[in-house]
Amino acid sequence: MYISSEELNYLLSQIMGRFDTIDKTLERMNKLKDCLDGDKLLDNYDLCTLLGVTKRTLARYRQKGKVRFYMIDGRTYYKSSEIKEFLKVKGKSL
Repeated sequence: MYISSEELNYLLSQIMGRFDTIDKTLERMNKLKDCLDGDKLLDNYDLCTLLGVTKRTLARYRQKGKVRFYMIDGRTYYKSSEIKEFLKVKGKSL
């Protein structure tokens, strides 16, 4: 199979564009993870995995005020220290 120089350059530019997009996304996520009072932030996926619950159960916890949450750029985050306290009350540990 032969790939011309133009095709190769095009494919490489596409790949580099994807890497740049991924890099920007990771950089933004890293900034958000440690930005609230020096406490690590967990997102819905992190917390669902940690607690072993579904997104719907997590939404019920928020509605009932069982877990405190923060909205940043339209996304929901939780302070790890507050989740540790929640788990203590529930009788579980990390």
